[in-house]
Amino acid sequence: MSERTTRIGIDVGGTFTDLVLHDPARDLVHTGKLLTTPDDPSLAIIAGIQRMLAETGLAPGDVHSIVNGTTLVTNTVIERTGATIGLLTTEGFRDVIEIGRETRYDLYDLFLEAPPTLVPRRRRREIRERLDVDGAVLVPLDEAAVATTARALVEEHGVEAIAISFLHAYRNAAHEERAAAIVRALYPDLPLTLSSQVAPEIREFERTSTACANAYVQPLMRRYVDRLEARLAAIGFTGRLYVMLSGGGIAAVSEAREFPIRLIESGPAAGAMAASFIARHAGLDRVVSFDMGGTTAKMCLVEDGAPDHKFDFEAGRVRRFVKGSGLPLKVSVVDMIEIGAGGGSIARADTTAGLMKVGPRSAGSKPGPVCYGLGGQEPTVTDADLVLGRLDPSYFLGGEMALDIDAVRRAFDAGVAGALGLADSEAALGVQRIVDETMASATRIHLAEKGRDPRRYTLIAFGGAGPVHAFNLARLLKMERLVVPLGAGVASALGFLVAPPATDMVRSYVARLERVDWAHVNALFVAMTEQGTRLLRDAGADPATITLRPTAEMRHFGQGFEVPVALPSTTLGPDDVPAIRDAFFAAYRERFGRAMEDAPIECLSWRLACAAPGRDIRMDKGAASRAGATRDGTDAAAACRGVRDVLFEGFGPQACAVYDRYALRPGATFVGPALVEERESTCCIGPGSTARVDDFLNLVIELA
Repeated sequence: MSERTTRIGIDVGGTFTDLVLHDPARDLVHTGKLLTTPDDPSLAIIAGIQRMLAETGLAPGDVHSIVNGTTLVTNTVIERTGATIGLLTTEGFRDVIEIGRETRYDLYDLFLEAPPTLVPRRRRREIRERLDVDGAVLVPLDEAAVATTARALVEEHGVEAIAISFLHAYRNAAHEERAAAIVRALYPDLPLTLSSQVAPEIREFERTSTACANAYVQPLMRRYVDRLEARLAAIGFTGRLYVMLSGGGIAAVSEAREFPIRLIESGPAAGAMAASFIARHAGLDRVVSFDMGGTTAKMCLVEDGAPDHKFDFEAGRVRRFVKGSGLPLKVSVVDMIEIGAGGGSIARADTTAGLMKVGPRSAGSKPGPVCYGLGGQEPTVTDADLVLGRLDPSYFLGGEMALDIDAVRRAFDAGVAGALGLADSEAALGVQRIVDETMASATRIHLAEKGRDPRRYTLIAFGGAGPVHAFNLARLLKMERLVVPLGAGVASALGFLVAPPATDMVRSYVARLERVDWAHVNALFVAMTEQGTRLLRDAGADPATITLRPTAEMRHFGQGFEVPVALPSTTLGPDDVPAIRDAFFAAYRERFGRAMEDAPIECLSWRLACAAPGRDIRMDKGAASRAGATRDGTDAAAACRGVRDVLFEGFGPQACAVYDRYALRPGATFVGPALVEERESTCCIGPGSTARVDDFLNLVIELA
């Protein structure tokens, strides 16, 4: 039997499920897009796989591996539809997740809505045990109480999963592990989450919150994975199933079963990894990734070919963009912003104020925008794009789905346009203006917080709706260049295939820099190296190719929060202290603009990033030949297939040449206004701009 080389990346979004198939042995890249089936996402996954295999003449047995990412975890936390869970915690710390940091995210709101806890007080139970700050036992674990409490939670309260979070368990996990063994002896199939495993870091509020969130989504994710594996096996798939972590790395599916909270941003992370891949190929070192799908828009800063990362995240915020209004999680995530601005975002009128509002409520895939003809009644961003001429009603999804523009006009008349006394086109232009300004404002804030100027960056746009709105977004941000890759509508799925097997691990050990027990630190790095190597081997990586990047989270003694500092090695000693001190001052100065070199330094946590090389994929191979295009020829006129009127803000109706994306070859150039259509998305190019096709078939658009 010949070696299998076919890999498939699948991004399950709120509206569409995107797929990319890559087979280097056959020089083949193939894409697919279909509506998500929210009641059972595996149905759309299986349907998409079967269709792509049929279109490429492959069989399920030819597929080496599948990489999947999903919004299931995010949606479960936001919608509060997770499992009934219980919490075992140290005596006296039952209310940690409710007390939180004892701060208000809005000081002046007398009716402040607190973020709801995932575990009500009646299911939070105290266990007599206690460790000191160094992990030494002060009070032994009451094993009988663990058994009695577990029985009560399961038999009286019907819990489906249990989180265990004891004080100082990050320093010594023995009590948590023993409690877990007792519960497993009673209920072998009950999902358990130990805080010392999911987030072995200092700060009991964040650690307990992360453990509870993991337990909250664990039963649901296990059912999802089990169902998906069963359905893949039923169609004849015998390869490996992998998942994308929120930090942008590929991991074995066991990670999804045991630590599903690490997948909370897996789909958006894939988009950032795709943008990083495209930026490296295009030779761009300063990029803003813009991923606009059917439900949300995601923006991420990519510098030197890699996205920013952070190691804390707030999920399910009561108020968008307001720090402290959500559930704090200690997980590794790609640092980005995500807002409720997608093709399915619903436009409505506030008749009291006489204003139009767009989003964050979305039509999703059920019922979807009005133009889909699936039952949607309220006009959306996609409906507005159709009215403005940006979308071809007969070529949506390559002609697979016809769009009903008459129904859209009726919906605008009955809804926002009628309520505000506007013509359909005026209302549609208002929808576009609002959603684009919302995204531009969020991007400005995100970059300003990092001390970056958007005018010095290139925008890489993808997602089904991204290329439609990218030109206007770049114009609002005063950017000079916009890049739209081939297959932009499914670029997140491409991210699953080019992302490296990678993982992040952390251990907390608090000590002043001059008093660090370096033997203990080196032992922590040895343990993390062994764990990381094992996880990446399970994810298909060659151990010989794994690289290690150690960091420490440090602060001045007495400060409340820390900064990440790169370390010279995983084997450290007293001789490394001067270099570590200098690295801390450099990191501190970059963030705060000054350094206090006389103040003592404290180390809190020690982190190790492990990664293996990702794959290299040329999207132009296979995708263009599928449409019958040739590799030579730079005349863009040959790719033009007509003219369509498009309404542009400030310019009025403009006659736009419509280009076939698959017929545009490297070197082709043309000027806007223009539309470039491919199966999964349409790129809208405004007046006065110049577009060219580079060697990788990216559209590079220079704004006037």
